[in-house]
Amino acid sequence: MNVILFRDTQVQIMENTIANAEKYFGSFCSLMAAYTRKTAKLRDKSDILVKKLIDYANTENPELRTTVKNFAEDLAKVQDYRQAEVGRLEQKVVEPLKVYGVLIKQAKAEIKNFSKARKIEIKQLEKLEKTRHKSPSNQHMISQVESQAHKASLDASRTTQQLEETVDEFQKQKLKDIQKIFLDFTGIEMAFHAKALEVYSQAFQTLENYNAEKDLEDFRAKIQLASGRFPDSKPATATNPISSLPWSTGAQRTFSTWGEWGKESRAVSQKWKSVPSTLQKLTLVEMEEESEEEQMQETSTAKHPQIWRGASRTP
Repeated sequence: MNVILFRDTQVQIMENTIANAEKYFGSFCSLMAAYTRKTAKLRDKSDILVKKLIDYANTENPELRTTVKNFAEDLAKVQDYRQAEVGRLEQKVVEPLKVYGVLIKQAKAEIKNFSKARKIEIKQLEKLEKTRHKSPSNQHMISQVESQAHKASLDASRTTQQLEETVDEFQKQKLKDIQKIFLDFTGIEMAFHAKALEVYSQAFQTLENYNAEKDLEDFRAKIQLASGRFPDSKPATATNPISSLPWSTGAQRTFSTWGEWGKESRAVSQKWKSVPSTLQKLTLVEMEEESEEEQMQETSTAKHPQIWRGASRTP
């Protein structure tokens, strides 16, 4: 019976090992499979984003179009790396974890066989004890029962040995695999993020170097052309005195506000009002000059009458 108790203790430890692996490795497998699916979905959504960015770039001005297209190309490169990440996760993480579903089933089957052999052994030992108690003088029957009990004990021992070897191998592989699986997982993620960081750095530089002023100038130029104004146009040079007047079309004046236009209009009006008075002054001056000339002629005639008479006869 001491042997049986010893085996029970061994088997209890092995059962706990298998149950613990079943619990956690099953969770690891489910979670890593979900992680891989989410990564694949992120890749798909990013591919859609790349397409939308390219479509949008084709509607924008040259500078922004080039910048957005370059950014979309960098983002597409990251998704190529992400696709490689998904494939490696499936191959080196998810698939090895799936194997433990089969290994745990095999270990549990070994435990089940041991439990069956143990029950037979206990049953035969109990039968032997009863036979010895009821028929102590019947050596033949006792011998048969002892033989059956011995055989059951051998089967239980053999089953226990097999179970021990199976669980030992399982534990050995489990310890190595848990290390390798998560080393591979970490290496895959490091490789992806290292390459992604390099590309994202380039994408960041592309966006940072974008000059919005050029596109803004192009946009404003389009608005001005649409409204009939020509950007960067200079006023025409005046070629005659009249063009220097405020109302001249040759000056190409542009009135920025209605207030300025009103001021200019009033100034023109004042100038026009001053024109008649100026003309009147000029007329008076001319009349005075003519009067002075006539007086000078009369004075000269009175002093030299002969000269003036001779001059009047000259043809």
